[in-house]
Amino acid sequence: MYIIGIDIGGTKCAVILGKIEQEPKPEIIGKKVIQTNECPDPYLMIARLQDEIETLLDFHQIDLKTVSSIGISCGGPLDSIRGMILSPPNLPGWDEIPMVKLFIEKFGIPTAIQNDANACALAEWKFGAGKGFRNIIFLTFGTGLGAGLILDGKLYSGTNDMAGEVGHLRLEKIGPVGYGKAGSFEGFCSGGGIAQLAQVKVREKMQMGYAVSFCKNIQDIDLLTAQIVAEAARKGDQLAKDIYELCGTYFGKGLSVLIDILNPELIIIGSIYIRCEDLLFPGIERILNEESLPLSKKVCRIVPAGLGEAIGDYAALGVAVYEDKNK
Repeated sequence: MYIIGIDIGGTKCAVILGKIEQEPKPEIIGKKVIQTNECPDPYLMIARLQDEIETLLDFHQIDLKTVSSIGISCGGPLDSIRGMILSPPNLPGWDEIPMVKLFIEKFGIPTAIQNDANACALAEWKFGAGKGFRNIIFLTFGTGLGAGLILDGKLYSGTNDMAGEVGHLRLEKIGPVGYGKAGSFEGFCSGGGIAQLAQVKVREKMQMGYAVSFCKNIQDIDLLTAQIVAEAARKGDQLAKDIYELCGTYFGKGLSVLIDILNPELIIIGSIYIRCEDLLFPGIERILNEESLPLSKKVCRIVPAGLGEAIGDYAALGVAVYEDKNK
């Protein structure tokens, strides 16, 4: 049997064709990427995605009848019950789009949609580091910070798909802005948050007359990114290492709340954590030892996403597999 994944993003959209075999994860046998700005009108993009599905099936000589389900991954907010994309901030014009209905009408195949954090949680649970566990938290930790929750062996989305919006938690009254809130979990622990922390710390150093190896001029401060800081930390720059240590410290504060409330077996972290675990984990562990309940911390492991940089593709396929198992 085959499954189809559709990944909807602010920068790019993709169609992924997967083959289900007796392996830890589906085999990706075809993929087509479309830059989102190529089709600014959502209905034109949907038509293009549908065309690409047909093209992939034709190219691989696959009968539509052998496709068991379609899974759609998209940034929220959305309504997974009604199958609607509501108004994601990174997708202007995608307002009240009936995604599931449009694909069922076109192909007659069971179709489901989940926000990207939930989709990633499903992928890691079905195919990645979370395989075999029943209580998992997945954290995106990229441009922003969100969580997908697998609780007691089921995806938990909340009353109206808003469960897991952990980036909105306030950790300090004052701090970097994330999710529209200063001092939030996302403010301290995201790509944008690390950049904000770097901008403040570098400006302080430069105003005191110190040179900064990864930012030569004060005019370049606004160009700092999490990647630039990580590269400097790898080269031994102490300020860069301190910035990641600070991010790890606040990550530990946020995780300690989640561990105490949800008592998970496993916390899986994607994106930046995959590349920078060594820079972040010491701060995380120190705070967890101070803040979280010892009995809860004892049973919880923290690991990088097992699917690595391919998690976006497998996220959409994970929604398809979950739909197939639960239809």
